[in-house]
Amino acid sequence: MSPEPTRMVAAGTPLIDSHCHLDARAWEDDAGVDAVVARAHALGVTHMVAIGSGYGFESANRACSVAGRHAAVVASVGLHPHDAAEFTDERLADMLALRGGIANVVALGEMGLDFHYDYSPREVQRAAFRAQLAAAKELNLPVIIHDRDSSGETLTILDEERAFDTGVLFHCYTGDVAYMQAITDRGGFISIPGIVTFKTGETMREVAARTPMERLMIETDSPFLTPVPFRGRKNEPAFVGYVAAKVAEVRGVTAEAIATTAAENTRRFFRF
Repeated sequence: MSPEPTRMVAAGTPLIDSHCHLDARAWEDDAGVDAVVARAHALGVTHMVAIGSGYGFESANRACSVAGRHAAVVASVGLHPHDAAEFTDERLADMLALRGGIANVVALGEMGLDFHYDYSPREVQRAAFRAQLAAAKELNLPVIIHDRDSSGETLTILDEERAFDTGVLFHCYTGDVAYMQAITDRGGFISIPGIVTFKTGETMREVAARTPMERLMIETDSPFLTPVPFRGRKNEPAFVGYVAAKVAEVRGVTAEAIATTAAENTRRFFRF
């Protein structure tokens, strides 16, 4: 049995999970989500970005609901490439209309291309991606990017749509150092997930060591990619300190330094 989580950064250090799925479908119900938020608070996580994408179109509504219940939670709304086959202009308009509610919607996404699973046809993925980028530009909102096995096409589309003008974050980054540098050279941000703690995460550790500090964030991507030593358990924002600690280890700095800088970067990017 894995140990119970402990505080990995000193009390009072800002610690933000830049990407977590606080969706009732992942946590049984709203009470389960609220318990996850409470556990994170107890371990010093001051803020969480609830991603309104990845569980169908209703993800956006559910993320906004969580943000409405918890002052420390902000939300994104978007359409994951897995769900791109469901895309319509009307559904996009309904999703964007959530910005007028009580929730603090700070970004669009996660969105992008996933040519690994191809759950939606590639042309449909591209069309949904471009439509959301156009909306983000019109609304002056940053975007959260999902990119898997696109062979650089995601970056090409971001360039063509001038997405870096309003802010681009590659979440759960799994590329190499060269691709990271191409993103950060454009002003983009990189978010490091729990993979950095995995035995097989050597490339991720190299990326974590070399990403410019002013472009670095940390995340759980909960309920996925649970960090060591909690493998086998569902991931949650309470574990983000373990990501901070491993990034600090590979950079030769303190966990507090990583947590503080990543939190500052997250606030600057999402503008909260």
